[in-house]
Amino acid sequence: MDHAPTTTRRTRRSSGAVTLHDVARLADVAPITASRALNTPDRVSPEVLRKVTDAVRRTGYVPNLLAGGLASTRSRLVAAVVPTIAGPVFLQTVHALTEALAARGYQLMLGQSGYVDSREDALLEAIIGRRPDGIVLTGIVHSAQGRKRLLAAGIPVVETWDLTPTPIDMLVGFSHDRVGEEVCGYLAARGRKRLAVISGDDDRARRRQKSFEQAAARLGLPIPQVELVPAPATHASGRKALANLLARDPKVDAVFCSSDTLAMAVMTEARARGIAVPGDLGVVGFGDLEFAATLAPALTTVRIDGSRLGEIAAKFIVDRASGKDVPQPVVDIGFTLMERESA
Repeated sequence: MDHAPTTTRRTRRSSGAVTLHDVARLADVAPITASRALNTPDRVSPEVLRKVTDAVRRTGYVPNLLAGGLASTRSRLVAAVVPTIAGPVFLQTVHALTEALAARGYQLMLGQSGYVDSREDALLEAIIGRRPDGIVLTGIVHSAQGRKRLLAAGIPVVETWDLTPTPIDMLVGFSHDRVGEEVCGYLAARGRKRLAVISGDDDRARRRQKSFEQAAARLGLPIPQVELVPAPATHASGRKALANLLARDPKVDAVFCSSDTLAMAVMTEARARGIAVPGDLGVVGFGDLEFAATLAPALTTVRIDGSRLGEIAAKFIVDRASGKDVPQPVVDIGFTLMERESA
């Protein structure tokens, strides 16, 4: 069940970077005084420091950590931020991004933000201060301060692995809501009636879960059972999640998992309990990881073309860094439901 990618045409963001002169003007001080307040705050009065600090907060300005002579030179460095490097789901994108950038003479710097108590704001401050030629982000959920800093920096930004009508700059992704809806319809069409979701507790997985539940309601099915696990999910947490689901409703006949790792764990737990997959329990994963097609039974899952995603993101960054226009800065790469034996 292949969903053809769609594209959305948007105008290129034209706002320039917030500079030290902008901060100085807002604080009503000379640029050299603003610089002194930021670099040697003990050399200015408390009142001047307060005004400059307030101007920085209001504008989202991050000081350029490069030497003055280098500040106007392209760094040929691109920074990418992912939630985790422990899970394999983002690796295909990171690999494609690395290769596509290297082929154009750029290097990739990778940062890990985490899922819980995200370090994204601290990472962004450090990244923006070093003025890379571009920033690639995972997802669209950023703090208000992080978004302000990204807009103020004037650095090309590509958000990935999601869709929104209001991207910071450029975006390459797909609809998590459509994924949940499609998987629910697929299972219902195959006669599954007591559905369940085992999901990571991150925002993107939760959106797939909510969309799955809403689709079940529209189809007149019972409210799906839901079991949340901490992201990134593990094999152990997946086995425990299925045990918890079955304790609440032994008649569950299909489970949508927010990752292939969880789906594999569900199949392991089902086998240990003598539950036949797909006879008694249909299982659908997400990610189409390398092992999905070789499991027994082979795993039905949702495939995202991570390589294409990374290649488009790299081209967007390099084109913008080179001064070229990006006429279609928002691309929906779609997804494919890989129909295999497990469901």
